Amino acid sequence: MTNTPVLTINNNEAAFLLEEARAAHEQYLIKQQDADLEKAIGFYVDAIKLNPSLAESYYRLASLLLIKGQISIEGALEQCKTAVTLEPANVNAHIYSGYFYCLNGDFDEAEKEFRLAVENSGKNSARPRLFLSKVLFSRIKSRHSSVKDVMNFLYYFLSGSMMIMWDCPSLKMLCKFLANDFSVFSYKTLGEAFEKMKLFPSALEAYSKGLEKTSQGNLFYQKMGDLSLECNDIEASLECYKKAYELNPNDREVLIKLATINQTYFPDNVDITIDYYNSLLEFGIDLDKIYYELGHLYLNKSDKIHAVTAFKLAQELNPENPYYNNSLAYAYIKAELYDDAIEYYQKAIKLNPDAEWTSIVCHALGAIYAEVKNNFDAAEATFNAGMVLDPNNIDIQLSLGDLYMSQGDLDKAIKTYCDAITVEPENYLAYAKAGLALWEKDYLEEAIVAFHKSIELNPDFEIAQNNLGVVYLDGLGDPKESVEYFKNAININPNYTLAYFNLARAYQAIGDKPLAAEYYQMTLDLNKITEELSEKDVRQRLYDLFE
Repeated sequence: MTNTPVLTINNNEAAFLLEEARAAHEQYLIKQQDADLEKAIGFYVDAIKLNPSLAESYYRLASLLLIKGQISIEGALEQCKTAVTLEPANVNAHIYSGYFYCLNGDFDEAEKEFRLAVENSGKNSARPRLFLSKVLFSRIKSRHSSVKDVMNFLYYFLSGSMMIMWDCPSLKMLCKFLANDFSVFSYKTLGEAFEKMKLFPSALEAYSKGLEKTSQGNLFYQKMGDLSLECNDIEASLECYKKAYELNPNDREVLIKLATINQTYFPDNVDITIDYYNSLLEFGIDLDKIYYELGHLYLNKSDKIHAVTAFKLAQELNPENPYYNNSLAYAYIKAELYDDAIEYYQKAIKLNPDAEWTSIVCHALGAIYAEVKNNFDAAEATFNAGMVLDPNNIDIQLSLGDLYMSQGDLDKAIKTYCDAITVEPENYLAYAKAGLALWEKDYLEEAIVAFHKSIELNPDFEIAQNNLGVVYLDGLGDPKESVEYFKNAININPNYTLAYFNLARAYQAIGDKPLAAEYYQMTLDLNKITEELSEKDVRQRLYDLFE
């Protein structure tokens, strides 16, 4: 006697939870949003806990858990068997059982379940009749059929189609679908019309109304996000896409927008962007492109190992993509795995999607040969190949000139720098490099002209200022003229140790020992940080001033 009120309370609460579950389930069917799916599952589970005899909770819960991938078809059928055991005449329990048998390819058992549903439905048997007709039609297509099979199919299909008018649950759901779809269509069309007329505030208001009045929050948040992005309101756009994603985490398009906006406009949020791309991997679509983007993100956060792994996965999925091979090579350089980098740069060059782009890759490969492998022949050949691909690639010409300089071949270096100037007459760096090669060759007047031209093109290039001062000081023996250029270099770059040293030498040559000593001391102080010069040599020069 004492347990009766408790059981009644539990049953009433279970009935209430079942109603809540039905409502959330219905909303999910209309809106297709994960929040409703999770809510419905929770209510069904709680209802079963309070009243394990509610047959409806079992088969409906089974359908939702199957959608989420949390149970197999066999598990769903077990749930339906429990429901049928509790209520043998439950029409929906048999319909769900038949549906799961169809998914499992067991059409004979599906037919039995649908026939039982028809028997127990009376005049509301439209749905099981239509399901049964579909099973019969599948049988007709899969094997030789008799006239009887065809007649059975036609009977159940036509009778089900006619009886749908008396199937109240189906009509009720259909009306809800139609009403919601009409509202969605109206607000969406109105908003898009305002967008075409550039009436963006009105468009935003229409989408906001659609968000408020319909069940398609995911759609209208997307539209608002797109509109905000078009109006360059990045923050608002991002918030709208986030809300759309919260409503439906399975919307791949929204996830792509979130990842792209974060990557483009919020480069500091690298970890968040990585999480979005990792979520995109779960869809199994365009995996190579996603790994490629992940590789760049890992490089941005100096995670060399993960960058190499991501680019390698992209390259393995699409080995003929030159850009994947190039990025993988670059990641290997960052990881100081130069032999691997050479291999993939060579693959990228061989694929050669575009002469100008491939020339840039040749430049990168040539730099490895020159600076890391000390293979000057391979570097020269690679640089020349890049110049053949793109004769206007001035960067590769300058690197080739530097290669000749490092080998002491001044004539080739001067010619190469001059060729670069011919390609790009306004390139201050080319004049500065040519000036240095001419100075090394003792072509003093030509070197002065080159350095002056470099400074004319870029007065803030401190190296040209310093080197021109050196030509005047050491080449022409004119320390007074050189002082101006060393001071210019120091003003441009107060940490330019070599310029301080050269200015001290100039004052020493002029005979101004106090200023020379001052700048030698400043050189010593800076050199502790930059370590550009021999401290012993600078100290000796300082001591020599007073001997």
